[in-house]
Amino acid sequence: MPNMKNAKKAVKTIEKKRVINNNYKASMKTAIKNVERAVASKDKDAAKEALKVAIKRIDKAGSAKVVTNNYVARNKSRLTKKVNDMQ
Repeated sequence: MPNMKNAKKAVKTIEKKRVINNNYKASMKTAIKNVERAVASKDKDAAKEALKVAIKRIDKAGSAKVVTNNYVARNKSRLTKKVNDMQ
């Protein structure tokens, strides 16, 4: 447990940031799973809608520096490719 005043404040600040970052990451992962489920069920319209949401969530997590830029680009590319390859 911290003793100094600034260290106590840092603990509070870090905890708030951790909760916010977890929300970004969890919503991003859920959106990615929704796209993959729609692709697996071969529902092209649902997959396209889910892809829009997923890209938005992935970009938000990237801009908040929760995930790296390479992770953002890789996942957007993979998901878009899966949706485009559907018949």
